[in-house]
Amino acid sequence: MSVIDDLNAELAKLPGIGRKTAIRLTYHLLKQPREVIARLASSLEAVADRVISCGECGNWTESDPCPICSDPRRDRTKVCVVEEASDISAIEQIGEYRGLYHVLGGTLSPLDGVGPADLRIESLAQRVNNGTQIEEVIVATNPSLEGEATATYLKSVLEGRVAAITRIATGLPVGGDLQYADKVTIAQALAARREL
Repeated sequence: MSVIDDLNAELAKLPGIGRKTAIRLTYHLLKQPREVIARLASSLEAVADRVISCGECGNWTESDPCPICSDPRRDRTKVCVVEEASDISAIEQIGEYRGLYHVLGGTLSPLDGVGPADLRIESLAQRVNNGTQIEEVIVATNPSLEGEATATYLKSVLEGRVAAITRIATGLPVGGDLQYADKVTIAQALAARREL
């Protein structure tokens, strides 16, 4: 396999990038000055070397705990549970939520072999149980079949351990992802969250 074929194959593994798009990206990169390709390679290496998962919330970060968990101005009585770290960026963009986060790392999906032990559900339960001041857990999983099943399971695990378990309102389209939603939709969904 040539280096061009190898790059095509690696790019095609990225989400949303098919074989044809991978080929277009490869040939685009080949037309760039060597410095541009070197900066991209350096950025990828830096991410691989320095980015870790926050031991508290699971967000991607260069420091542990992450800047959100270590910020004393955050409301420590609220924890927003999201599927992926990219969902945190979507919520943070609106600038209205000032609590903490917890990244599950996916959703329950028995057909795909993803059960509770494959997600960061136990660490969420431990955060709630560890004598912290958490009063509300906001479940912000996507409004998909798997997201709803995960929300229901979280309710069964956390019920009686925390004062309130809420679910973001369904201002988001079914099958949609938080990271692609607009700011107004996310703001409305957070503001109109409900009891699970």
